[in-house]
Amino acid sequence: MESKVFEIIEKEKHRQETTCELIASENFVSENVMRAVGSCLTNKYSEGYPAMRTSGNKGRYYGGCQYVDELEEYCCDKWREAFNTDYHVNVQPHSGSQANMAAYFSVLKPGDTILAMSLDNGGHLTHGSGVNFSGKLFNTVFYNVYRKTTSSSYGDISYNSRAGHARIYARGDHVSPSNRQRSMKRESSDFNHGECQNVDADGFIDYDDIDRKIKECNPALVLAGASAYSRIIDFERIYNIIKANSTDEYKPYFMVDMAHIAGLIVAGDHPSPFGLADIITTTTHKTLRGPRGGMIFCRPELAKKVDSAVFPCCQGGALQHVIAGKAVAAEEACTDEYKEYIHRVVRNCKAMCDEFIRLGYKVVTGGTDNHLFLLDLTETGLTGKEVQDELDLHGITLNKNCIPNETRSPMQTSGVRIGTAAMTTKGYDACDFVAVARKIDYVIKDMARKKMEDVYEIHR
Repeated sequence: MESKVFEIIEKEKHRQETTCELIASENFVSENVMRAVGSCLTNKYSEGYPAMRTSGNKGRYYGGCQYVDELEEYCCDKWREAFNTDYHVNVQPHSGSQANMAAYFSVLKPGDTILAMSLDNGGHLTHGSGVNFSGKLFNTVFYNVYRKTTSSSYGDISYNSRAGHARIYARGDHVSPSNRQRSMKRESSDFNHGECQNVDADGFIDYDDIDRKIKECNPALVLAGASAYSRIIDFERIYNIIKANSTDEYKPYFMVDMAHIAGLIVAGDHPSPFGLADIITTTTHKTLRGPRGGMIFCRPELAKKVDSAVFPCCQGGALQHVIAGKAVAAEEACTDEYKEYIHRVVRNCKAMCDEFIRLGYKVVTGGTDNHLFLLDLTETGLTGKEVQDELDLHGITLNKNCIPNETRSPMQTSGVRIGTAAMTTKGYDACDFVAVARKIDYVIKDMARKKMEDVYEIHR
């Protein structure tokens, strides 16, 4: 008898093959990764850690683990190679959220203070959101992003729904000293990808605020990382801020959640947190192009604490079939072909982002340095959910997303998030992403026109 399950799987496979996937948290794995995840390793229970470990905890609860021991150690070694680090690595977390939970539990007690980026500024649920375990168990203080302080040189966007296009009203070429300073700093960086010049600074991390908040709140842990931040994160600057505020009696842990940018770090398209952060977490299914799962890296002196926080504290047995997929992804990440893929992801993202700016859209931070960017839809009169749902009907998949100073709920939002990793995997180039941007632009403007017509009819 044919299983209904496989019928549903085939439908999902068809959806993935025939739609334009722009969700920044998703990607397409190789056939070898899928083979590994669908292997006999799903049959093996393996609570604990490989017996041959040189750091962290060691020893399995069950027998028959000689081969999964070999696999897990190999996986750890390949990820150390990919990131060029000697950090201890735990590849067992089932997700990025579990990796973050274990990281917190390894060095914090309930009630301790975490300093992190808020959800609407680009952070993640597990970075202290009140609806998440992180916000319920820990006292979270959020650092700010730069607020709007000057006029934008490309002007305001005023949407004319009757005409069916966005009009751009220029307001001069003034750039504030602070904006100019940030621009010069990024231009001198090896990681500058040609940002759009002379735009306002909405959405940039306020590093001075991190310094102020550390002084005011004495957090036990400072967290850097984001799920919807399109610019380079200056890990070295945050490290130096923490160091400058540390004493013999007080030194907060420095944690980095690199879930979104891990692939860019491997390829050298984003500065690395290794050698700076005490604990680093990541997912494996975004830019790393592996199976759904998580990992934790840490300084060797924290290895036992991290391992104990994963098992037995936060989760049970490791998913060895998923670890096998992670190992294959690590092998692939060590190749020149993978690094060139990441370079294309970044180039494609900038090309698409620039096209939206050319079309008159407000992009949070005015551009992108990585694999994603946020469109601020406020001036279109549409919500992120409305745009997400309508684009689904056109075969384009993206996600609603909060923007800095968000006024709507997370289930509605004033923005959408767009990423280029998945479709770059499918072979899209810059021209393809520009074409998709124009299609999205057509849909949004048509939606706004119809919405205005409906309002007009109601008030006739």
